[in-house]
Amino acid sequence: MPCTDLAKKTWSLHLRPESNVPMGTVLASLAHRWRNFVSYFAARQNYSGSNDACVPQPAWERTRAQAATWGVARSELYPTVAAAALAGVDRDQAYLADRFFRHTIGDFQVALNLNYTIFDFGARAGRISAAKAEALAANFAFNDTHREVIYRVEQAYYQLLSASGQEEAARANLSNAQAVQQAAEERLNHGLATLPDVLEARSATAQAEYELQAVLGAEEIAHGNLANALGTIPQTAIRVQPLRELTIPSTIDDTVNSAMDRALAQRPDLLQRVADAQTAKARVKEARAAYYPSLSFTASPTAQSLYGLQQQLPWGQTAGLAGGMAFKLNWTVFDGRARRNRLAQAEANVHEAGAQIHVSRDQIANEVWAAYSDFSTALRQREAATALLEATGRSYDAALESYNYGLRNLLDVTAAQRTLAQARSTDVLARTQVLTTLATLAFRAGDSVQSNAMKPRP
Repeated sequence: MPCTDLAKKTWSLHLRPESNVPMGTVLASLAHRWRNFVSYFAARQNYSGSNDACVPQPAWERTRAQAATWGVARSELYPTVAAAALAGVDRDQAYLADRFFRHTIGDFQVALNLNYTIFDFGARAGRISAAKAEALAANFAFNDTHREVIYRVEQAYYQLLSASGQEEAARANLSNAQAVQQAAEERLNHGLATLPDVLEARSATAQAEYELQAVLGAEEIAHGNLANALGTIPQTAIRVQPLRELTIPSTIDDTVNSAMDRALAQRPDLLQRVADAQTAKARVKEARAAYYPSLSFTASPTAQSLYGLQQQLPWGQTAGLAGGMAFKLNWTVFDGRARRNRLAQAEANVHEAGAQIHVSRDQIANEVWAAYSDFSTALRQREAATALLEATGRSYDAALESYNYGLRNLLDVTAAQRTLAQARSTDVLARTQVLTTLATLAFRAGDSVQSNAMKPRP
């Protein structure tokens, strides 16, 4: 779908992670929603976007090519049959006695050539197993590309969500500053305030207006980043659910051990490592088969028909079935230790693949641990930010009310207003941080994409 067509449409995405359901259910729900959202854009562009938003075309083509390679390897289990049809006419002059006689010979034949490897002590089976494992590895790499794309879209979406929340906070701060300015001007009109107080209030209002414009610019940039992550142009209208309407998770029911278990069972990058180890083991089987002979069978039946015409004589014709068959036993007796070195190389690759699996498992466990810790910290910060916002809101209301009664000065009110503005911004950051770290935990645990393909066992 062209980008110009995408720009004419408006898209919306609403996420509602509930706080009263198990964390595993929340992660699965988020993953399902994101997969549908991103897959729609990817499908509309047929995986052919020029950036990393939709699944790149090369990743898809590599997966298809590797699946075809597996099919090529499996074809070795069957015989190959080739057919050829030949037709020709030869005319020449034959010298007999004292004169030349012209004769013509027409030849027509149909030939078949059949080749079949009867046994090779596991060489074909090794190649087929290796190709199958490589196809699985390509499939898992393709799934991992989906996982990364979904995560990038999530981060861009929450960036826009945070910017939208900051806009609401900035507008509320501007409204508070205007209220303080109005109160100061009214007190000046009644001779209860000084001109410097009014100028200070106006300065606070101008500062709030300036901060609002900065937030609006950041929101526009965040909108463009999300559009880019979705593989479309910045002019595309994408509506996001207001942050205030979201139910932010307040507790975590999942354990870090269960998150690690899920990651080690379903992370496509780890499954790709396991598939690579299977490929290496299959290559060892193929290398060992080179020590043994292979037996093949060849047959080439040919049906032939000949026509002849000699000068002053009638046409002659003959037909018959010719051809041959053979069994071929091929056994390499000496090759300068090439087979031994190839086997050693294949076995070393197996050990390397096994070591890579252990390294990946440790790295994934550490990533899940860090993501789980960040999410737990974000939940605690969210509670603190909520308490801070409530306290600063009351402090501001009390300071403004006291100022109206002449019990507090303007500096106290403006200080309370600035503290409230900082608390609003902190509250927005804390709420979006919970969602961002939750998305990171889903990314690290592999919950954002789950493979339906056959999972190799370590």
